[in-house]
Amino acid sequence: MAQRSGMPGLRGVEHIGFTVPDIEEATCFFTDVIGCEYVYRLGPFRDPEGDWMTRHLNVHPRAEVKELRFFRCGFGPNFEIFEYDGPDRRSEPPRNSDVGGHHLAFYVDDFDTALAYLKSRGLRILGEPTVRHDGPSAGQTWVYFLTPWGMQLELVSFPGGKGYERDTAMRLWHPANPAA
Repeated sequence: MAQRSGMPGLRGVEHIGFTVPDIEEATCFFTDVIGCEYVYRLGPFRDPEGDWMTRHLNVHPRAEVKELRFFRCGFGPNFEIFEYDGPDRRSEPPRNSDVGGHHLAFYVDDFDTALAYLKSRGLRILGEPTVRHDGPSAGQTWVYFLTPWGMQLELVSFPGGKGYERDTAMRLWHPANPAA
């Protein structure tokens, strides 16, 4: 792949990381409900006297990474979850409108079947599915849902492609065709 500008040698997103309140609950959710594969764990990490945690992770110097775990989920990028303990730890997840707000989107082939499954698991679905008929995202259906601890996730599908594909040869990465 030719590099046009930016970071030399960039190949793509290797992993995404986020913090959860309870690593066991999150592991069960991502493996049993979503269907991801748990790969390995690390930790704990702490520096009881120095400032390693601040210098390397931008957290309180007495914060501790109790554990972190890596997962693979289908053909998407890897992700890691952290459980921290620390004197200035906040417990409420950021909203999408907050700086640092985020969500993790899961692509499925059959949106309606996947949505029915999430509902059967008792997950909170935010609103009704949004179906895009026009514009660059035409052909896409999506809906947000929440983990048991309140983190926002997204269910998304566009098996016939997206509208922008009519106007350019450039393509977003797609889990159904990860090598393209």
